[in-house]
Amino acid sequence: MFNPSQADVRRFFCAAHAKAQNGAPMEAIETLASLWIAEHPEYHADLADVDVALARNYDETPEQTNPFLHLSMHLSISEQCSIDQPRGIRQAVELLTKRLDSLHDAHHAAMECLGQMLWDSQRSGRPPDGDAYVAAVQRRATRD
Repeated sequence: MFNPSQADVRRFFCAAHAKAQNGAPMEAIETLASLWIAEHPEYHADLADVDVALARNYDETPEQTNPFLHLSMHLSISEQCSIDQPRGIRQAVELLTKRLDSLHDAHHAAMECLGQMLWDSQRSGRPPDGDAYVAAVQRRATRD
């Protein structure tokens, strides 16, 4: 199983951003990352200098979103939808995308559900509850 360090994740996103900026060839996952990076121009400065990115502590600035965590969640949700794991997440995100008329906004709403699932898992000491996560995304998709 792949378990990247914080530094690995930051290097990956900085490299994907640099490759996209320079028109360099990219792996499929880098292309996907670069598409989400393009949706977040507010993160471009954070991704422009890998050394600064590696040294930055986002815990010291809680008012600022950690771009690496945020982009990682976009990639995670994209991967979950591509393989429909947990089962039903693809349809739930598709319904939410239709309701919000935006895949980007649907991802942001799903991120809140994903974050809650992970928080609940960590707090309880139990494995993440994928069914509860999918149900939460589905509820957001069917709100009036």
